[in-house]
Amino acid sequence: MTTKKFASHADLEEKQVTFTKLSDHAYAYTAEGDPNTGIIVGDDAVLVADTQATPAMAADVIRRIREVTDKPIKYVVLTHYHAVRVLGASAYKPQQIIASQDTYDLIVERGEADKASEIGRFPRLFQNVETVPAGVTWPTITFTGRMTLWLGKLEVQILQLGRGHTKGDIVVWLPQDRVLLSGDLVEFDATPYAGDAYFQDWPQTLDNIAALNPLALVPGRGPALVGEANVAAGLAGTKGFVSELFASVKAGAAGGKDLRTVYRETFDKLRPKYGKWVIFDHCMPFDVTRAYDEATRFPHPRIWTAERDQQMWQSLEG
Repeated sequence: MTTKKFASHADLEEKQVTFTKLSDHAYAYTAEGDPNTGIIVGDDAVLVADTQATPAMAADVIRRIREVTDKPIKYVVLTHYHAVRVLGASAYKPQQIIASQDTYDLIVERGEADKASEIGRFPRLFQNVETVPAGVTWPTITFTGRMTLWLGKLEVQILQLGRGHTKGDIVVWLPQDRVLLSGDLVEFDATPYAGDAYFQDWPQTLDNIAALNPLALVPGRGPALVGEANVAAGLAGTKGFVSELFASVKAGAAGGKDLRTVYRETFDKLRPKYGKWVIFDHCMPFDVTRAYDEATRFPHPRIWTAERDQQMWQSLEG
């Protein structure tokens, strides 16, 4: 295996943005495997789920929204706490920023460390990082389990369906249109990042999403999924990756193998099926490290710092 550039440092190509209408109220802002944003246009207000990495990047989302509506953007939903999802929030000037209480707790515990870590990993996604306000992005409303917003007569359910990508994951569900904004619980043709994951919980959380029977789904990365068959494919792909990776790591750890050996074996095992997915090389060291932790002695994810990122990468890819 040749030495790889750290994380996404080799990923320098600008991506083509697509803005897709999914229903009378829902739109998907996607960019060839870069982080997605979901938009809901209600009777009297707009809701944005996941904000992009910087206010400068969020400005492009706002421009697209203004092509379809002049209603105020009142709500920003953070599907989870990762910097690449939340640091653009200030650009929308929302009245409320909504997250789960678990996400709030993660921001308190590790928000600053995660911000430094992610800015180091994704140079292209944090272009114009100087436009990010100092500090981290704080929710103004938190909840546990579920909450309902009414955008006029449009019902928007915000649901915590289980741990997966992080412990704080939430989804946005439009029951009237059967459209779901999943955040990074679901990816399509893109490798799930699992450095903060709960591998043993994630498959059941995906089953809980499937039980809603969405007609369309905006994944965390990859194209919008339209139609029950495409939604099912997205759920199955994510579930397959998470399950197969954890099974491989768990077996290696149970056999007494060290992390580096388990990483090589798991990488080689998954590459034929998943190697073409976006950010596969970026995610695998983080994912296998977290899976090895969960399979051995750390039920909860350890904090990633910029320093820990580099040490881990060097030990597995150096």
